[in-house]
Amino acid sequence: MAHSRWRLQTLAALQWVFSFLGLGIVCIVIFIGLFFTCFWFLSMLYSAWWYLDRDTPRKGGRQIQTIKRWCVWKYLADYFPVSLIKTVDLDPTQNYIAGFHPHGVLATGAFTNFCTEATGFSSVFPGIRPHLMMLTLWFRIPFFRDYIMSGGLVTSEKECVSYLLSKKGGGTLLVIIVGGAQEALDAWLGSYTLLLRNRKGFVKLALLHGASLLPIFSFGENELFDQMDNPSGSWLRWIQEKLQKVMGISLPVFHGRGLFQYSFGLLPYRRQITTVVGKPIKVKQNINPSSDEVDHLHQQYMTELCNLFETHKIKYNVPPEQHLKFR
Repeated sequence: MAHSRWRLQTLAALQWVFSFLGLGIVCIVIFIGLFFTCFWFLSMLYSAWWYLDRDTPRKGGRQIQTIKRWCVWKYLADYFPVSLIKTVDLDPTQNYIAGFHPHGVLATGAFTNFCTEATGFSSVFPGIRPHLMMLTLWFRIPFFRDYIMSGGLVTSEKECVSYLLSKKGGGTLLVIIVGGAQEALDAWLGSYTLLLRNRKGFVKLALLHGASLLPIFSFGENELFDQMDNPSGSWLRWIQEKLQKVMGISLPVFHGRGLFQYSFGLLPYRRQITTVVGKPIKVKQNINPSSDEVDHLHQQYMTELCNLFETHKIKYNVPPEQHLKFR
């Protein structure tokens, strides 16, 4: 029984890795390939649907609770395992912009906690609707766009933020992986360097909409894969940064374990991820904030994030002398 559950967890991790590394390419191949078969009309029909549905990713997406509650996600969460820790209750009449740190290689904690019900988000934070923001590029892939929207993923455009935070009633949680694709290049075992010092756009959005800022730190996020050495100034880092500027996505050269052996492969290592949601910072709406106001709130956010890290780090095997670094 234990062995069969172990295998199901491994298969769940395998399908998840495939979803974000290969499924998009497969979807493109199928979409184009159908035009050269007797089923060409399926791609034509989907094209019409795609056009009519083109604004949905920037207008809240299309969450499907049945898919978010698939048992495969529970097996995925148990593979590491992943857990979601609440420090305070969130008021469902308020809106929130959450900064998620660090990105890690594949943002495992962000997806598992906020795009599925594997860790019981709706029970932990009743009345709160999470949306994880993702690069617009991914919503331009046929079929794949519908799949990721089903989990609550939305585009990282300002228009999307405005649409979601302007809805009446509150209870919206926008999760932004602040370090983005560039921070994935620093996803090293034992690394606690965050790309945050000059990332202030999410703070300004919080001021514009009067949404509370919510710091989130995911312990263990950088320990799931090994990356090829890419220190600043190296040829590999230079290529990665150039590609990131052109394509909008980073390409970390990483590996984990294999399906049948533990030395090399694309499966993540079985290492615990603990995502801790901190205390919200109340923000008063200001439709024309000055740069000083943005800087002040940004500094307050970094302080709260540091406090969250320092309060919980010992419990999750972080050395006492280790502190967050910002760049």
